[in-house]
Amino acid sequence: MSGFSYYIDLIITLTQKEIKVKYKSSILGYLWSVLHPLSMALVFYFAFKFVLKVPIENFTLYLITGLFPWQWFSNSVASSSVSLLANASLIKKVNFPRYFIPLSNVLNDAVHYILSLPVIVAFALFYKISPTLEWIYGIPLIMLSQFLITYGLALIVSSLNLFFRDLERLVTIFLNILFYATPIIYTSELIPDNIKPYMFLNPMFSIIEAWHTLFLKGYISWYHLAISLFEGLIIFVIGFFTFQKLSWRFAEVI
Repeated sequence: MSGFSYYIDLIITLTQKEIKVKYKSSILGYLWSVLHPLSMALVFYFAFKFVLKVPIENFTLYLITGLFPWQWFSNSVASSSVSLLANASLIKKVNFPRYFIPLSNVLNDAVHYILSLPVIVAFALFYKISPTLEWIYGIPLIMLSQFLITYGLALIVSSLNLFFRDLERLVTIFLNILFYATPIIYTSELIPDNIKPYMFLNPMFSIIEAWHTLFLKGYISWYHLAISLFEGLIIFVIGFFTFQKLSWRFAEVI
């Protein structure tokens, strides 16, 4: 078996392991990955549509098109922060690229996001929004951008958490703050003009805007896609070099 084939098989095996661990002893299995964002959407729909009466058209669809990709991002980053510790015995016993471990976490949640797309399509059809041809290439392009951002941050937090164990808790706080700083439960039009320029410091801002534009309006926001790709490449490069710089000490500190 060639080296490339071996690595592909290894990535698939690690990803399958993450899926099996996630749903071990679970009756509903994959459905939990759909029910969780849907339940959050229900809560936010009640709070913002009935109580606060926020004027957002097709609000349920707006919510789930932001919550599903957010779940991929947040779950991957959170789980990656402890991924190396969870695979300590594997790291000590087997010689393989260590960055495959956080990669398997990101791919695991990416698979669940792909499997949730039919739910988004169903809600879109309910709101009389038909899928367009741009969905065919728009979904992979936005997913690529989100993958770069997510995997880059996963590499950073997974490696740094070995040396600063409190980082796991800081990541949880960071994700909570970032969620409310991202236009998922509100639209970007509601953001004050003096704050909007700083929203691009949030790497998920352009990603979520791109998803909303694609699913609700049927076309690709090339502006937000370009920004997210640019940010994704920067974060991925920083994450990769951070991971590589610290990887020689992993077995020592685990």
